[in-house]
Amino acid sequence: MYENAMGSGLSAPEDGPPSSPGTGTGGTGPLARRPWKGVHDVGQLQTEVEATDVGLCPERLERIEQHFAEYVTDGRLPGWLVLIARHGKIAHLRTHGMRDLEAGLPVETDTIFRIYSMSKPVTSVAAMMLYERGLLELTDPVAEYLPEFDQPRVYTGGSAAAAQTRPATEPIRIWHLLTHTAGLTYGFHRIHPVDQMYRDQGFENGYPEGLDLAGACAAWARLPLLFDPGDAWNYSVATDVLGRVVEVVSGSTLDEFFRGNIFEPLDMRDTDFAVAESEQDRLAALYSVDRNRRAVRNERLNRVGTELPHVLSGGGGLVSSARDYHRFTQMLLGGGTLDGNRLLSNRTVGFMTRNHLPGGADLADMAMGSFSEVTNAGKGFGLGFSVNDRPQASKVLSSQGQYAWGGMASTAFWVDPAEDLTVLFLTQLMPSSVHPIRTRLQALVYQALVD
Repeated sequence: MYENAMGSGLSAPEDGPPSSPGTGTGGTGPLARRPWKGVHDVGQLQTEVEATDVGLCPERLERIEQHFAEYVTDGRLPGWLVLIARHGKIAHLRTHGMRDLEAGLPVETDTIFRIYSMSKPVTSVAAMMLYERGLLELTDPVAEYLPEFDQPRVYTGGSAAAAQTRPATEPIRIWHLLTHTAGLTYGFHRIHPVDQMYRDQGFENGYPEGLDLAGACAAWARLPLLFDPGDAWNYSVATDVLGRVVEVVSGSTLDEFFRGNIFEPLDMRDTDFAVAESEQDRLAALYSVDRNRRAVRNERLNRVGTELPHVLSGGGGLVSSARDYHRFTQMLLGGGTLDGNRLLSNRTVGFMTRNHLPGGADLADMAMGSFSEVTNAGKGFGLGFSVNDRPQASKVLSSQGQYAWGGMASTAFWVDPAEDLTVLFLTQLMPSSVHPIRTRLQALVYQALVD
């Protein structure tokens, strides 16, 4: 999973800037809508099968709690939830620590988390649903739907204040957005003059006041690309732009499309761009790291997820619960279907979870030099997910074909078709690269497989 360098010396994770909460949800139009919520069933999430019945050793599974309990004890994490499912059944479900340290509220199985870049696979699924309906093609220039991207230019030199550019040799296409090869960037990267240009325009840890998603895309289109589309990999606002394409093609706002085409069919009751006021006591508090790498409450960003944002960020704007995201991963593992509701063909899911980088390249070969929490060796990128092509290259126990992603607040998931396995880890600590959560979790899960 790719991580991005920040000025503090720590790194931001696989995510764009936190969604700006805006100034409220009154008035008319998109900002007047309140988040959809179904009826909440307390205690619905629980283990569904004995671990031994699905090839997991209970004693070895306990190593997961023993290991990550120390993160809570010494203050590295406020609290966490881990869910492991095999053969479609939840075999291991544990919570530990607090969802709100200051209020003394524990993490519970129904706690809601800001999932940040784990929103990206949802947006990618939405785009591929439109692809399946014949409404767009992966090779379509983005400018067919967003004319502001009609004449992209590429940075060639100079400072952020006086950048030199040239016309791009290739239009930005839909598949470039899905694979982060469009040449776009994030303002919180600090490795390129164009990153500074994004910050100068107000795109660092949020969005400029008054912009909606369409306005943000128009602003990004005016900025130069880092490289010609398809020539390199750079984690970026590409999935936000993809979300705007979904809006234009579908004729719906992104939240409406998600709700009607993904969340309601999958019975994802807690997933939206904001938590309903009646459910906000379930929203975990957000923490950042101090100089000693301990969790401290982030008061400014705790507003995120409490009201509908101006920018509906398909790249990082969703909140969700373990129950909901588990259902999303089960849909993926099931080849696009869950409980009789089919979102995608199994062929489409298989196509999305192959490496789409040109020539089958690794992220290590194509990524621009940002910091990475885990090695990118052997990792490719599909249409919305990292794809593990050669596990031996990463030196982390896993399976070939495993696909995954995570979010800025240290959340993570992966799907392993070879082992018929899904894993979900939820917490709220920014940035995600401070502690080796994902690599340690991966080793601890796979060592518990004994069949």
